[in-house]
Amino acid sequence: MLGAMWLYTVLRFALFLALWGLLWVARVPGLLAGMIAVVLSIPLSYILLRKQRARLAANLEARVTARQSQRHTLAVQLEGEPEEEQGTGRAAQQ
Repeated sequence: MLGAMWLYTVLRFALFLALWGLLWVARVPGLLAGMIAVVLSIPLSYILLRKQRARLAANLEARVTARQSQRHTLAVQLEGEPEEEQGTGRAAQQ
């Protein structure tokens, strides 16, 4: 999970820095180059990093599903025996 998240994050920063560097080489002033790089990196990362974003989303979905399963299992364990089984068990004992 963390590997996909870190890869996606690093690639987004790299895309931003590459754009900022290209704008700096083109002699665009620093702050303006940074703002233009941010504006351009958002749609470009959406297009260029599609596979990494899909992998990250799949990992997050798997993690959420596993957490929900664990919560359900814990809830069942904390409830103990269902009431139906308790009622039949008591009647059988008497």
